[in-house]
This record gives sequence, structure tokens and C-alpha cells, in this order.
Amino acid sequence: MTIFPTPDPHYVKKYYFPIKDLERNIDFEIKGEDVIVFLHIQKTGGTTFGRHLVQNVRLELPCDCRPGQKKCTCYRPNRKETWLFSRFSTGWSCGLHADWTELTNCVPGVLNKKESKSKKMR
Repeated sequence: MTIFPTPDPHYVKKYYFPIKDLERNIDFEIKGEDVIVFLHIQKTGGTTFGRHLVQNVRLELPCDCRPGQKKCTCYRPNRKETWLFSRFSTGWSCGLHADWTELTNCVPGVLNKKESKSKKMR
């Protein structure tokens, strides 16, 4: 059994992504100040992907997801600060299905309030 099934021969590729875009590396320092902000786009598998971020990513300190709770605690391994901003870690802190503009304006304030210090965004 193969993990990736044979593609449907009738499927026509609609979008082509350059290899350089698909294989680029981004440095993320979980012990530093970096925060992943998950932009949820409806009807794209975002709920499933968001759950995977809190439940299935192998980390030094995995997110703490308790049965019956909708949010998980995703702390950095070296201190009690969150490394993930998503509906499954912080809830709908910026509103239901917040778009890019709403997240850009809202996230720094929410993180500053939660961690009571100013964060420099990059």
C-alpha cells in the first residue's frame, strides 16, 4: 500500500508552483520570540490542519490538549509563552474567521496582553 495514490489521469493541473516556492526553508525559533499565526481559510481543510498543529506535531514540549476543552496550551519549551496563535491555542481572539488584515491588526495586541510585554513582529 502506498501513502500517495496514483493521481486521477483526468485531473488537469490548474496551478503550477515553482519548486523554489515549494522547497523553501523558513527558520522558526520556538525557544526564541517567533510565533506562528495560523490564518484559517474556510473550506480548505483549515480545521483539520489546525488540529494537527496542536495534536500531532512532534515537539520538545508538545501542546497540552485536555479532553473536553476546545483550546490547547502550546508553550515554548523554556518558558510559559505561546508559540502558536490559532483557534485551537488562543481561541477566536481576533474574531470568527479573522482575515489577514484583522489578524495583522489584532495579534500583536492580544499577545502583548497575554504575555504582558511588547513583542517585536517580523
